[in-house]
Amino acid sequence: MPPFPVLAFLTVAAGLAGFVDAAVGGGGLIQLPALLLAFPGAPITTLLGTNKLAACAGTTFAATHYLRARILPWREMVGPVLAAMAGATAGAGLAYLAERRFEPLLRPAILVLMVALLAFTLMRPDLGDHHAPRFGLRHQRGLAILIAGVMGLYDGFFGPGMGTLLIFLFVTVLGFDFLRASALAKAVNWASNIAALGLFLSRGSILPWAALCMGAANALGGHLGARMAIAKGNRWLRIVFIVVVGALILRLGLGVFG
Repeated sequence: MPPFPVLAFLTVAAGLAGFVDAAVGGGGLIQLPALLLAFPGAPITTLLGTNKLAACAGTTFAATHYLRARILPWREMVGPVLAAMAGATAGAGLAYLAERRFEPLLRPAILVLMVALLAFTLMRPDLGDHHAPRFGLRHQRGLAILIAGVMGLYDGFFGPGMGTLLIFLFVTVLGFDFLRASALAKAVNWASNIAALGLFLSRGSILPWAALCMGAANALGGHLGARMAIAKGNRWLRIVFIVVVGALILRLGLGVFG
């Protein structure tokens, strides 16, 4: 069992991660670095498994809130959820094959992607304000499944920033507003977390006490974050999205250049 100060630090980080993740994604970029700081010598797959168990608790609560609020029909979530599960299972398998080999390359790539994402959002003041689907229902479903599958693969392999990237893609590619994009992203993120967690648990890649404490805090954060997002709507979500992406850029920049 880790020392109490370590558990307290991880619990606070997980609660904040759950709140942020439920609203605009990006919780993994708070939670995973906290685990890396707390357990510097642990295998990356063990930290990924611990992170996934905690994240599952938060995404379950958040996805349930969005589903009950009927932001999107549940039928629109089935295809992306199944695609995300398949992609995440494959990605988690790749994480074992490529352990410690490609992580240093992924951080700079995600940093560049986040900077581009923030710049694009700031240049489009009305982005995500209105729900204006760009495709017919069949094409929309197909694109949503493709996005969910690819991002599920990334989530199983590495994961941080996955929820934020999902929301951005659903807004820019499909024409969703921020609230509907968040609802669909949370369902997809829940599915990828569950699928990847199954593989990590089967390999024993988890720190039980840390995972349990972080899972409880992440669930509370996810509950509060989803309620706040539904109550405040698109304008609030856009502001939080910009703030979170800016903070993630700083955090990633410190990791890459520090």
